[in-house]
Amino acid sequence: MSIPSRLSKRFALRLAPFLILTMAGPVLTVAPAKAAAADAAPPPAFFETLRAADLRLATIAYRLTTSNAALCDRLQPQIGMPIHALTQYAADSRADAAAAFGFAATIGVEAVVAGAPADRAGVRANDSIAAINGVAQPGLPVSGAPEVASARDTAEAVIADAPPARPLRLTVLRGGRTLPIVVTPVTGCRSRFEILLGSGLDASADGSVVQIGERFFEGYTDAEIAVVVSHELAHNILRHRARLDAAKINRGLLAELGRNGRLIRETEDQADLLGIYLLANAGYDPMSAPKFWRTKGGAVDGGLFRSRTHASSKARADTLEAAAREIAATSARPIIPPVLATRDTPLR
Repeated sequence: MSIPSRLSKRFALRLAPFLILTMAGPVLTVAPAKAAAADAAPPPAFFETLRAADLRLATIAYRLTTSNAALCDRLQPQIGMPIHALTQYAADSRADAAAAFGFAATIGVEAVVAGAPADRAGVRANDSIAAINGVAQPGLPVSGAPEVASARDTAEAVIADAPPARPLRLTVLRGGRTLPIVVTPVTGCRSRFEILLGSGLDASADGSVVQIGERFFEGYTDAEIAVVVSHELAHNILRHRARLDAAKINRGLLAELGRNGRLIRETEDQADLLGIYLLANAGYDPMSAPKFWRTKGGAVDGGLFRSRTHASSKARADTLEAAAREIAATSARPIIPPVLATRDTPLR
């Protein structure tokens, strides 16, 4: 999957010169900013807004993945520590990013989820990472280094591939000092989570990564974002991408036709259903899912112009409300729903 960098020129053009996103309670609001040149670097406030949005997503993801470990057959250590790389940022924004995020090496801790293992171990936002479990991480990049996310991806893989229950050893750089920190992780579902700039209200999952469009962080509550994230995480748990590929399903121009449309619709219905159980197991109100589709569904799925590979917002809300009532009658957590048994069944 090709993931655009956070601040390439085309996204800086869209988000920085014309908009300043500011925090207002649990959601982001959009305030007009004075027009700037098309190639202007983003204002300093942008980086803190980006950090706040990434922390919101990381907090939701940590809650969903750790509460639903019993439903996942692919696991990883979850520590509640979103990281990023200085080389993810465009060259003309890199100095500002380094100042905002305290990069003393290529890999940095963008934020720390409150109460998560990294927080309990003493990791702080703006720490830089020199080593993970003895694996050295790159120092500061040379001037003109290419704009890529590979260093971040490699560091995340070291964490994800570690035994889920074994302490994770970090060497961090903070205020000119080198500090050893041992983090005792929590076992959780294996998946990465990213905000994809420039993608509006899109959301997707490819079996390994859940991507959420930046507009969800402008006008949606955490509970509403969790509905979208749980649906996409359900796709990964149920291995939908791999199963659709194995069934040779066309997800392009022919996606809505015949067998293609039928099987894609089947996976979407399954993700809706499993998603509401993921929400409930994580302590979210399961009724937030049908409420979301009744109040926000049209903006997300296109309303009358939605793809027919998805049920209408009303149909989704009705189905999920019935499931939510069944969940409310079950006190045990986590609930293991029957749809989970389809994970290894070929799509036909």
